[in-house]
Amino acid sequence: MEQRHLGRSGLAVSRLGLGTMTWGGDTEVEDAAAQLTAFVEAGGTLVDTADVYCGGESERVLGSLVGQLVARDDLVIATKAVLTADGTRDASRRHLLRALDASLERLGTDHVDLWQLHAYDARTPLEETLSALDDAVASGRARYAGVSHFAAWELARAATWQRAWPGRTPIVSTQVEYSLLRRDIEDDVLPACAELGVGVLPCSPLGRGVLTGKYRTGIPADSRAASPHYAEFVQPYLSERGAQIVESVSTAAEGLGVSPVAVALSWVRDRPGVTAPVVGARTAAQLTAILKAEDVTLPTEIRDALDDVSSD
Repeated sequence: MEQRHLGRSGLAVSRLGLGTMTWGGDTEVEDAAAQLTAFVEAGGTLVDTADVYCGGESERVLGSLVGQLVARDDLVIATKAVLTADGTRDASRRHLLRALDASLERLGTDHVDLWQLHAYDARTPLEETLSALDDAVASGRARYAGVSHFAAWELARAATWQRAWPGRTPIVSTQVEYSLLRRDIEDDVLPACAELGVGVLPCSPLGRGVLTGKYRTGIPADSRAASPHYAEFVQPYLSERGAQIVESVSTAAEGLGVSPVAVALSWVRDRPGVTAPVVGARTAAQLTAILKAEDVTLPTEIRDALDDVSSD
């Protein structure tokens, strides 16, 4: 798998990241182990988690596999902090540094390669929040720092603050939703990233599963959209516009002899400014299908057609 540098940093990561949001929840340890094995064998290095995923079990499961299935040095481990168990935001130094120590314990490592602020906390002074990133990197507990789900102005404010004085830890990445069904970041976030040298890690690159085509004729009973917990997550993309985009993706896939997953994922993977889409799968079989996208590069005419049909 091709390696790309994260923004203008020296950190190289695989151009596809493995998300672990369901590990320790819908994804059992055995399936997580199979996923990690398949991902690393395909040349993947970037594995993304967060302290709140499945109440910390995502980190714990990943930590139990590192060293057993794959060497620690073969992975770029990224995790996040800011969100609390009750869904509120706390980006205070006290919470962040305690959360990092807890993450390291669950992961069974003395450092994470990329530590990300999971959300912007307007109640905490930004300089306090960013000083926690400086402390984490200075102490060796984190190698690089990034953000997640920041608006363009929030990202620009944080990245500019860190660049204003020598010795501060630069913001090297932002994780944000981006797919054929969600292109609004092209208006402001992507230009900000290009100016500031920040790499983009798209999450939900398959449009919350809708771009796989599994909802073309209805909602399968065993799908996440059939669950009340996930229905609101998927429903916004089950629109007339979404259906048109899904049909175009499916048509392109049929013409190329590949899966809709490969078409949708390769589109976002190769967008300007993107470093690595982060994909999640409940099972190893699903991940294996996703990894086949690595061999697909869309012809210019198909890419242009998808650009047209998905533009607002």
